[in-house]
Amino acid sequence: MKTDSALRCSVLSSSLGLVLLSVSLLLSGCLAVAAGAGAGVVAYVRGDLETTLPYDYNRVVEATRGAVKGSEFTKVSDHKDALRAVIVVRIAVEKKVEISITNAGKDLTNMKIRVDLFGDEQLSLNILEKIKAEL
Repeated sequence: MKTDSALRCSVLSSSLGLVLLSVSLLLSGCLAVAAGAGAGVVAYVRGDLETTLPYDYNRVVEATRGAVKGSEFTKVSDHKDALRAVIVVRIAVEKKVEISITNAGKDLTNMKIRVDLFGDEQLSLNILEKIKAEL
């Protein structure tokens, strides 16, 4: 027969296990993380691929423009100021791709890639790789 404290401990550990399982199920499919050598962390969250690149903001914007041009995407818009750039293109399968680039400081740039309304993780990763190749 279990004592009161042993019973409480057993119930607590079961509850904690259920909470962890629930959180894990909620996050599955919403977050994929991959690390690359020197590339920082890439996260795919709710349709957005997000990463921080260890490069100057202007260099990342120019690399993105080069990747877009080299991929023969149809440019819809291209806006850049001192802190943020947004480049919107259409790809062959008629999907809209929005690439947001934010100056995060010296040699640090945040990037977010969104494909169409619901996102496309693999296509976003491919676009990111094309941009990295231009860096």
